[in-house]
Amino acid sequence: MKELEKEKAIMILNNIMELELSGVVRYTHYSLMVYGYNRIPIVDWLKENAQEGLEHAGKAGEMVTMLGGHPSLKIGALLETEKHDIGDILRESLEHEAITASVYHDLLNLVEGRSVILEEYARGMIHLEEQHLDEVNKMLREPGDLAPFKA
Repeated sequence: MKELEKEKAIMILNNIMELELSGVVRYTHYSLMVYGYNRIPIVDWLKENAQEGLEHAGKAGEMVTMLGGHPSLKIGALLETEKHDIGDILRESLEHEAITASVYHDLLNLVEGRSVILEEYARGMIHLEEQHLDEVNKMLREPGDLAPFKA
């Protein structure tokens, strides 16, 4: 088995923490900006995503400390677009989740065949992120539209 590049893994894990924490802020903000007839289920869904992001950030931080690193105190980029239509919120969410999934893939590429725990962690998180991407993609489709949403 090849040796794990711990510093690179810690850097990627800290990036994941920062992205997940920015997701917490985004989803919390979005949940406050939803209006209209479908507000309650959408707000609940957004709040669940904020809580999930916090849990994901904590898991990444645990992996950082497992490797002997120091968890980041930063939060990923936050951009106020002033767009609060549900479609806009979902498209921003889709973009953020795709970026986060990409960083989990970077981690998997680095640790594959080098660390079982990090490899399994990365695979599990990719699985969750891809499920979430699919969920958001389906929410962006028109009823009866079977083709995936394309941004």
